[in-house]
Amino acid sequence: MKLKDVEPIIKIVEVDGQDLVKDYSDEIERMLGSKMKSVMRLAESAEDSDLYHEFNATLKFDYYNSMMINTADEDGNYVDLGGEFPLEENEHFNKLPVNTQMSNIQVPTNVYNKDPNILNAIYNTEALNDVFIGNFQKDPTLTWQYFGSSTGFFRIYPGIKWTPDSNGVVAFDCRNRNWYIQAATSPKDIIIMVDISGSMKGLKMTIAKHTINTILDTLGENDFVNVIAYTDYVRYVEPCFRGTLVQADLDNREHFKVLVEELHVKGEAKIKNAMKESFKILNEVSGSMCNQAIMLITDGAMEDFQSVFEEFNWPERRVRVFTYLIGREMTFAQNTKWIACNNKGYYTHISTLADVQENVMEYLHVLSRPMVINHDHDIIWTEAYMDTVAQSLLLMTSVAMPVFSKKKETLSHGILLGVVGSDIPLMEVMKLAPRYMLGAHGYAFLINNNGYILSHPDLRPLYKDGKKLKPKPNYNSVDLSEVEWEDTDELLRTAMVKGETGTLSLNIRASVDKGKRPLYLTNEYFYTNIDNTPFSFGMALTKGHGKLMFMGNVSVEEGEVSHNCPQSGFLRTYCETDIDPAHRKYSQLQAAIRYLLGKEPDLECDEVLLSQTLFDAVVTAPLEAYWNTLMLNDRVEPGVETAFLGTRSGLMRVVRYAGVETRVAKKFLTPADKDNLFTIDHFPLWYRLAVENTPGKFYYYPVNDKGLIEHAFFLSQFKLSFLFSRVSLFDYQAMCKTGHHHASAFLSLTRCFCVSVRFLLDFNLCGLWHSDYFVDAHKQKKLDALQPCDTAYPGFMYDPSVREANSLNKCGRCQKMFVVQQIPDSNLVLVVTQAYCDCSRQYGAILLEPKEIKYILHILSSKMLPPAGCLQPQILQGGQDCIQPGKSHLFMPRLPPKGQC
Repeated sequence: MKLKDVEPIIKIVEVDGQDLVKDYSDEIERMLGSKMKSVMRLAESAEDSDLYHEFNATLKFDYYNSMMINTADEDGNYVDLGGEFPLEENEHFNKLPVNTQMSNIQVPTNVYNKDPNILNAIYNTEALNDVFIGNFQKDPTLTWQYFGSSTGFFRIYPGIKWTPDSNGVVAFDCRNRNWYIQAATSPKDIIIMVDISGSMKGLKMTIAKHTINTILDTLGENDFVNVIAYTDYVRYVEPCFRGTLVQADLDNREHFKVLVEELHVKGEAKIKNAMKESFKILNEVSGSMCNQAIMLITDGAMEDFQSVFEEFNWPERRVRVFTYLIGREMTFAQNTKWIACNNKGYYTHISTLADVQENVMEYLHVLSRPMVINHDHDIIWTEAYMDTVAQSLLLMTSVAMPVFSKKKETLSHGILLGVVGSDIPLMEVMKLAPRYMLGAHGYAFLINNNGYILSHPDLRPLYKDGKKLKPKPNYNSVDLSEVEWEDTDELLRTAMVKGETGTLSLNIRASVDKGKRPLYLTNEYFYTNIDNTPFSFGMALTKGHGKLMFMGNVSVEEGEVSHNCPQSGFLRTYCETDIDPAHRKYSQLQAAIRYLLGKEPDLECDEVLLSQTLFDAVVTAPLEAYWNTLMLNDRVEPGVETAFLGTRSGLMRVVRYAGVETRVAKKFLTPADKDNLFTIDHFPLWYRLAVENTPGKFYYYPVNDKGLIEHAFFLSQFKLSFLFSRVSLFDYQAMCKTGHHHASAFLSLTRCFCVSVRFLLDFNLCGLWHSDYFVDAHKQKKLDALQPCDTAYPGFMYDPSVREANSLNKCGRCQKMFVVQQIPDSNLVLVVTQAYCDCSRQYGAILLEPKEIKYILHILSSKMLPPAGCLQPQILQGGQDCIQPGKSHLFMPRLPPKGQC
């Protein structure tokens, strides 16, 4: 009735994907642009402070050390470098106690916190305090801002109390962080050459392996690498990578580390052939098209190697050679030093394991010199990573910029002072592309120039280890092809990696309910690049779902009255109340009404969403009166506990017909049950599944997995496969036990009647345990390690053409008759069967669990170069400017294996 009253003011608007993707990408560009400006101001201030500072070797300066603050000795006096440092819990910083009026300093345990270089640099950067505060006032959405010094200290704003590990050690060194390394150097091609001759045995080999691992840790996905071991012959640690370079992403780096650990010493060292092989790779293979270097790790070079450099590297000396002399002996130090100094490299002597970290980091300063001398202030953006400071398990990206010395007397030396940066929660970025505009199955996503996902609704970066959620080992190197796996021709991925703007239509097999239910959909993809970043933004609209929207104008007063009911819910983020502390006291409903009435014009609110919500509130208001009438007149159907309604705008109306004591579904639709509520980027499963249902039909949705387990049990007992068509699905983010074997987890059903009547949901069903979220469904032993793997698993879709069927199942010496009938206008199937014949032993162990996809070579992932004759990679070259990480890293994705090499 109410809909008819407002029908004259309703208009139906079609969502234009191309306009929408442009609007959203522009919003994201503006947001990220403001973060870049903040970082630029920090870099300018740090450089100016250094320019006018004279180094003072005897400088005495007390600063706030983040480990020492608010710590007193036995006499009640503050410890050295401590002092009173006010801290207050802050919602914006994940409820951590922080000081928004001041930054403080973190120094790693292995760095002396009163070294003259440290004290001078800390004194220098005191000026950053005012810039930190000013940036935060200009842009209250900023989170952590920081300066990482080349001397090793880390200045962080807002100031915090730093917690050491259980041994009292602070292992965090900002110079090892990806944002620091990427900002300090250009993309690079690295060949690591390690001597494995007999003289390298024992401690020397241990130090050499640690040196290789440390070098690998300084590389990122814009870099390329290979590792060669040599004695009197040349040996690739991974034969599959012979004669080539591979992307230095997490998977490849970890793969190299495993292989390096297996190296054994023998024979005599012949450096000449290994050096020739390294130069050939760097000369012939396209990698980052930027910096090139050879890392030589040896206990001495004895051959005549000058001819190799004359042939391959002189006079241009395009490839830098860094040498690491391993062990206490200095017999061949002169030769190793000569190699480095005559090839624009750097020589270091590593005699103990403790020397490795500091000596390896020196090569980054050498590679940064051309940038420093040219004053190339390139801004870099990192891949997704977990917030380590707040330990919030939130995915972040960082924007960072190098800080150079501008002093005339040192300008030609190219001195890197450090790196400034800021963190951006990716969840905040994606709020700018609200999902309510995209429909129940629509979504937005963000990838970087290497095809790796920063944000996507199907990205699952965490897994359950016992009761704890932990990041997966490869959470930030999930390729777009691993979630959009129906893009078999890589059309979407290729276009987005290239930074193109366009559209694409794909027929896909989607899955909902944590991967347990398959859906056949047609997605329209819209994509474009985000200017001044290496990111590409994409958006999917599903054909038939969400393309049309009701729009209607109602008064604020009418909407407020219609909405003012305790059973109603205001379940999306309509206004940003976190930006201004004065707004944090308002609920979403209060903030929205105050904004619409003009009482809080400074609030940032989504006017389209507010308009839709008010309209929905007016139109659906009579429904609650109807529900209450049913209850008052005792006309509620037996067994009905809750009535609820949800709208696209996120408005929910709920009425309870049963008290807490008598309710069976106690958790459903309560605030604690987040899966069943609307959020900024989430349509509840019941809403999404109902969208798939034909109007006029009743849709039944189980709120736990028991129904699915029983469903699988009945499928197995009665061989009801003729009711369902099998759908193959793939999960490229699964976690598998090493050498595991799942026992059957089906439940035995108690049979109490001569005839058992069961209702089966006819919606989609598949294996219950393929998802990471269900790994704790089996009682694991603590020794069972979980590791990333690819899995294939079956899904089943109901065949609606089968209205009725009956059959006879034989179970050993008895037989079991059953009848199946579809319940009209619903998604239920009625199964009637005799209960005295137990078939559970014969059919109960149906295997619906996932099967791990085995490759002949495990290295055939989307980020690894396959061997010759196998899937060949496509290399897309970017611009010629070597400082910019070119979009040059497109490789074949991991797809269902069609043929193996």
